[in-house]
Amino acid sequence: MNAISTNRKKYFSRPADKLFFTFGLLMLCSEIWKQLTLTFLVGHGVYNLWYFPFQLCSIPMYVFLALPFARPEKVRRALLCFIMCYALLGGTIVFADTSGLHYSYAPLTVHSYLWHFLMIGTAVFSGIVFFREQPRTASSRPFSRRSRLLLSLHAFAGATALYLACCLIAVGINLSLDKYGTINMFYINPDYPMQQIVFRDIAVRTGNLPSIFIYIGATIFGAFVLFILWNGFFRIFHVTEGRSARSDIKKNI
Repeated sequence: MNAISTNRKKYFSRPADKLFFTFGLLMLCSEIWKQLTLTFLVGHGVYNLWYFPFQLCSIPMYVFLALPFARPEKVRRALLCFIMCYALLGGTIVFADTSGLHYSYAPLTVHSYLWHFLMIGTAVFSGIVFFREQPRTASSRPFSRRSRLLLSLHAFAGATALYLACCLIAVGINLSLDKYGTINMFYINPDYPMQQIVFRDIAVRTGNLPSIFIYIGATIFGAFVLFILWNGFFRIFHVTEGRSARSDIKKNI
């Protein structure tokens, strides 16, 4: 019992950890239901590799389950940055073409919409936690605005490394399981034409493989734009918060 209590304090030391883990468990349980429903109700006992849970929109489930156990601060911040940038991008951009959210079985369609709404909500929450947990001092001196930005950029670099690692894993899964059925994790299987809106038109002109690299680059760029917007928002928030604090001091004097 003491060991369990110690581990809880060690791995769930931050208030947000329990919420993140709850998000992960909720997504995991709903994903298990989805896989069982697709296999036995929709697929009549035949598993469809197309629905293997390793798309960009699936990664938050794994990240949330891992977050409370990420001990190095750099790793934790990179995971949070991944959610607030890459997961937010994936959760919102899907509504530009909702055809992939619809299934022949209505509860699966509802699940798909709720999943992406949850992604957006948890991404916003992760962004708030990311900036709230940002170190404010170093060597007993306040962090400068430049230092805070560099810390955030390091976190974004880590988030991007995670995204690229997921892309490599997705390619490995695609090429390994291709012979067993239709599979297109991250929509970057070179054996299938690009299906993503806009990029499928680019593929017509550039070819399929170049369009995949353009798609990956555009995803990183889109996530970086969100990263800049996050930093701009919290920069304004900190300025407003600082002015409010100074105003309160003057009133007390």
